[in-house]
Amino acid sequence: MSIKPGEALPKAAFTVMTPQGPGLRTSDEIFKGRKVALFGVPGAFTPTCSAAHLPGFVERAEAFKARGIDEIAVVSVNDVFVMDAWSKNAQAGDKISFLADGNGDFASALGLALDLTEHGLGVRSQRYAMLVEDGIVTKLNVEPKASEAKVSSAEALLAQL
Repeated sequence: MSIKPGEALPKAAFTVMTPQGPGLRTSDEIFKGRKVALFGVPGAFTPTCSAAHLPGFVERAEAFKARGIDEIAVVSVNDVFVMDAWSKNAQAGDKISFLADGNGDFASALGLALDLTEHGLGVRSQRYAMLVEDGIVTKLNVEPKASEAKVSSAEALLAQL
């Protein structure tokens, strides 16, 4: 069963790239007392993620901030080095935080894991976008098809603010 609006996010630790190298950020550091737009993708550098999903959030980062969002973050079941390379490739700068869920623990705890082993991709995350206020999910948009970024797009989430 997946997480639903009104429920608290599970406690988690994400690997992030810092100027000193890989480091950790906890879910409390990211979400406690803050309003965060979080979107999950099946994989960095994959076609829909790179061409459709991520660019919308990068392009609309200022619109999210203007509506009271403290941070925009993307999470994927990839390692921190891949997430860092993806951030640089997307020229996301400090607009988006890239959170590595290397083992898929967060995706599983949310009930949003996606088994792509038949395609040689292992267990990944479903594609989604959510609004989190003080650790509580207030909006959740899960894509019916992981190959599309419609209901989980930046535009769709902005329209809900």
